[in-house]
Formats: sequence, C-alpha cells, structure tokens
Amino acid sequence: MRSHDQTPPASYGTPQNPWRRSDGSVISCTEKLKVMQENLDELRQCARAALEDAVLMGCDEEQVKEAFLAAIAALASGYTPADGAEPETETLDALAGGTPHNS
Repeated sequence: MRSHDQTPPASYGTPQNPWRRSDGSVISCTEKLKVMQENLDELRQCARAALEDAVLMGCDEEQVKEAFLAAIAALASGYTPADGAEPETETLDALAGGTPHNS
C-alpha cells in the first residue's frame, strides 16, 4: 500500500518558503500561519479523498489531478484587502475557531 501522507515538495509556510503578502513582505503572525497550515491540511485531505473516489470509479489518476489543478487555478478569493490592511483580530479568531476579543 502506498503512503497517503506525503508532504508536498514545496513546504509552504516554512522559513525557507514563507507565506508572503502581495507586496512581497513575509507573513509572520503565528495565528495566520496556523490557519494557513490547517487549511492546507484540510484541502489535502479533501483532494485525496476525491482522487481516491475517482480512481476507484475508473478515472485516470493523472487526468483527475489535471482537473483539480485547473479547478484550483480558476479560483478567485473574492476578497481584496483595502490598502493592504490586516483583517481585524476578531476575523482571525473566527478563522482559527477561537472566540473574538473585545478591543
């Protein structure tokens, strides 16, 4: 049986390959990095399950991966921070599953 928990070649969010803002500056907030890692883990698990389903139904694995890449490439966030502003703390807490702080 092959391993299902392979780390992708480019480990995003590491000191060698940090998450960056659109202006190129490095994102260093621990909570933001935690949310990004959790989101990648969730995406990887969902994609793996969908890929396994497709292969079990007889689809070509490489073609399915190509379709997944095309679907990801076509995504748009629908959100553009105004003037590079950071989201409010309450927003970050909500993303991380925490409770909002009163500032």
